[in-house]
Amino acid sequence: MPDTLRHLLRTPQGLIGGGIILMALLAAIGGPAIAPFDPEAFHVRARFSGPGATYWLGTDQFGRDILSRILAGARSTLFLAVAATALGTVAGAVLGTLSAFIGGWVDEALMRIVDAVMAIPNLLFTLLIVTVLGASGVNALIALGIAFTPGMARITRSVALAVRQQDFVNAAVARGETGSFIVLREMLPNVVGPIIVEATIRVAFAVMGLATLSFLGLGAQPPSSEWGLMVAEARPYLFRNAWMMLFPGLAIALVAVAFNLFGDGLRDALNPRA
Repeated sequence: MPDTLRHLLRTPQGLIGGGIILMALLAAIGGPAIAPFDPEAFHVRARFSGPGATYWLGTDQFGRDILSRILAGARSTLFLAVAATALGTVAGAVLGTLSAFIGGWVDEALMRIVDAVMAIPNLLFTLLIVTVLGASGVNALIALGIAFTPGMARITRSVALAVRQQDFVNAAVARGETGSFIVLREMLPNVVGPIIVEATIRVAFAVMGLATLSFLGLGAQPPSSEWGLMVAEARPYLFRNAWMMLFPGLAIALVAVAFNLFGDGLRDALNPRA
């Protein structure tokens, strides 16, 4: 682990991405405490104020401080994105490993179902699930987790097929271990490297997916300070007060790019020969 961390910090993308993610996590953990104003407080006389000494990033149509709302919204945006990725990663990893271990017609049937689901555009599939479950941040999390599962299952299976042929798996079969023991204790830990890299990159897609759902009114609901919802609320004032949409949009883009960079750095660190 120290060697992997050393390799990660030596790569520019790992260092930059990790630094941005660390700052975002600090904002998510302590955002409300370090915010200069109450993110929900109205300052009627300061409505539509531009960036300045008092309100560093300006205010919105209700006079709420945009910087405070971005700091407060980091918690819901990042935590929901990480939770959605974790849900899809765990479900996909177990499904892919199980399919590779069983093999035969079961593996074929599961992969054909996965291929059929993956043929549906990811955003459309997520919208269908949220429409069925109802509009809320938690349902958006579940929808993204379900949408991520087929892709993670396909990636995990491709790695698990090689692990399935290893001697330690054959030895576990010869000992008479149960299928669940072999999948969870023997195979799954040995496919975790590629899964972690893919999951890190998918957090970026989860951030953008949650922002998209909130922008469409299917994710977080007012008065939440989720970044996608902030962009949606600022849309009518785009040509009058562009900063209301600009700064939450930059936060979404910056965090998404950071997780992509971190994932690329982590991939290089886990495969130093490449």
